[in-house]
Amino acid sequence: MCPQAAAAAGRRSRAAPRAPGAHHVCRLLTRRAYGFYARDAGVAHRTNLALLRQMICQESTKFKNVWTTHSASPIAYERGRIYLDNYQCCISSIAQEPRILYQKPKCSKSEKIEDALLLECPLGEMLPSPSDYKSSLIVLTIQNWLLRLSADSGEVLEKIYLTGSCCKFRYLSWDIPQEVMVVKSAQNKLPAAARQAGIQQSVLFYLAVFQVLPLSFIGMLEINKKIFGNSVSDVAVSNGILIVMHSMGLVRLYNFQAILEQFMEQPFDLGREFNWNGQVGVVGKYPFGLPCNIKITDIPPLLFEASSLENAFQIGGYPWHYIITPNKKKHKGVFHICSLKDNTLAKNGIQDMKCCSLEPDWIYFHPDMSGRIIHVGPNLVKVLKLKEVKNNTDQMEIAEDFTIVANRENCVNNTVTVTASGRVVKKRFNLLDDDPEQETFKIVDYEDELDLLSIVAVTQIGADGRAHLDFHCNERGILLKSIPLLESWDVTYSHEVYFDKDLVLHIEQKPNRRFSCYVYQMVCDTAEDDECSSHEKTEKVCCKKEGRIFEYI
Repeated sequence: MCPQAAAAAGRRSRAAPRAPGAHHVCRLLTRRAYGFYARDAGVAHRTNLALLRQMICQESTKFKNVWTTHSASPIAYERGRIYLDNYQCCISSIAQEPRILYQKPKCSKSEKIEDALLLECPLGEMLPSPSDYKSSLIVLTIQNWLLRLSADSGEVLEKIYLTGSCCKFRYLSWDIPQEVMVVKSAQNKLPAAARQAGIQQSVLFYLAVFQVLPLSFIGMLEINKKIFGNSVSDVAVSNGILIVMHSMGLVRLYNFQAILEQFMEQPFDLGREFNWNGQVGVVGKYPFGLPCNIKITDIPPLLFEASSLENAFQIGGYPWHYIITPNKKKHKGVFHICSLKDNTLAKNGIQDMKCCSLEPDWIYFHPDMSGRIIHVGPNLVKVLKLKEVKNNTDQMEIAEDFTIVANRENCVNNTVTVTASGRVVKKRFNLLDDDPEQETFKIVDYEDELDLLSIVAVTQIGADGRAHLDFHCNERGILLKSIPLLESWDVTYSHEVYFDKDLVLHIEQKPNRRFSCYVYQMVCDTAEDDECSSHEKTEKVCCKKEGRIFEYI
């Protein structure tokens, strides 16, 4: 159609009378273009989550400890799946009774899994294999094998050999979640005899980088102290940034994408034959593994650097800010919030709870992407926000959004008491802020799908500790629901608590590598459930499934 005809058609369409209901259609199409559509799957999902949140927070809803299991090895949880025996056993946590998805034979020490990541299918992309559309588990073995396993059956879908004896890969992490994965080696250290002989070790770490689904090799690089300095103590990659940490507390940031583009010598595809530095083999196959095809020959341009105690450094907020602790031991527990643009300290940017406690307070940017900051102490959870200083748009200030306070109404900590006979007794010490006999916050997490803050509060009297999981409104901090955890909580043990929609999971590590997993599920309120929600001793029934013992209440 010529431009004149198109213009005439446009004039005719504008002048033509609108059909009945046409304005509704136009409005619907406009809303759909912006992502709003009443029948859209996303709208239905959000509606369902809003209903689930209402159900969880209503008074009649209870969380019941439906079953418990124990293990002699660490227990991991990922998206409704509980992994035991070094990922050889997978149990679904969705059903009220444990359902074993798969149970593999016990593996040898040479097949031990060092780390794992859950891989989920991206939306709206065509993938080469039907298995790519289902959740899978990326695992790293002690012998430098990278395996992709089916999350539901444990079947090996892909197998990649990383490298030979030059290093031991130990850690998996995301550069970009569900898109780019980084495999990091343990720090290379020479044997004592080699060091005494004067042999120098210049390569400290190796990093292998992969695109996921489909799994493809981007490159491998080495972190060399001849390039980055003798004081390098650790390294990480996150959101396209290479983070290099030094032993004196210095943190330096580099553009990782620019490093790949500048220093990559040759790209390689998995499964293809290669001839590299006199070696001939297949990329990702034993015994050759992956070539180190990214050689950093000069120090890359520095994006940013900061000095912080114990290399603690975080970036977030809007506009961008960072959080550090001044690099002196006397400043431990003091946090400075500064502008990333010009390093200026925000107004009220020094946050110090002045805690007198065995465990330090901690601070981090809120994971809900609101730009807020969460500061957690023994008896306080402060949610802070960044806002412009009045009459000065170039500076930001830290303001309190809301505060959650531990319930310590019954706590009496008088330094002077008077006995019945009138004698005055003075205490020689004060209770710590995290004294076990006072309610203390131990875990603070965010459930993104339900937009709830979850907080574990613990009180221990004698040998018996009690914990409860509280749900707070993420916007205002109002307490919406409190769930008692029936098992005793010992503050000297290591604990993890997961809140995943209608599921609560408590993983406990006891001495001598004894692990326990307590599974709670949302149930309707009945007299029977009320009994099971109390701390009174209840009878447990043991059941054996595929060689594993489960306890029911």
